[in-house]
Amino acid sequence: MNLENLSGKDLASYIDHTLLKPDATKLQIRKLCEEALEHHFYAVCVNSGLVSTAREVLRTSKIQIASVVGFPLGANDSASKAFETNRAVNLGAAEIDMVINIGALKAGEFNFVERDIFDVVRAAEGKLVKVILETSMLTDDEKKKACELSVKAGAHFVKTCTGFGGGSASVADIELMKSVVGNSVKIKASGGVRDLETAKKLILAGANRLGTSSGVALVTGATIKGGY
Repeated sequence: MNLENLSGKDLASYIDHTLLKPDATKLQIRKLCEEALEHHFYAVCVNSGLVSTAREVLRTSKIQIASVVGFPLGANDSASKAFETNRAVNLGAAEIDMVINIGALKAGEFNFVERDIFDVVRAAEGKLVKVILETSMLTDDEKKKACELSVKAGAHFVKTCTGFGGGSASVADIELMKSVVGNSVKIKASGGVRDLETAKKLILAGANRLGTSSGVALVTGATIKGGY
């Protein structure tokens, strides 16, 4: 596939169709999953308490279910993150998007941060783990260190933002993350991915997956009004 000429429909295989709002209902999650089926998105991404609802709709499909863990602050203790991870996997999650312990990273508690990630990787029992860095709160050096720790801890992806911390995915951050992880892990761009040109630039910079609540609009060309 020529990345320069990506169409909206081509984006479908990159998209984690996302609904993480605190007021999301089971009915809305079912609709999210039905949209994923219709447009052939790679995955849906939901809060852990709604994984079982997503599984009801997607049980017989190839679309993956991703559950966020320690979301959106990342300040939960490691045992809580590990328990939430294991519970989500048992309910049907095939992927885990965990939030890094931002405060510990900024305090230079690197062994703790690495162990925090490792505990989630272990609890995921072989399922894919993405580490959300919350890039808007980090310096470039901290972003690099977070990427290094994620790789060391056995994560499969590094990811830009929760979408709840005031930041958004940028080409500069994707390029920086790629410079650290190379091909050792993949990269998910999330936060503010709402138009085709931005999505294409992020993919060209090195993003392997896009987290967005605007997936339907991206692949159909509809007008996008806000969203994750």
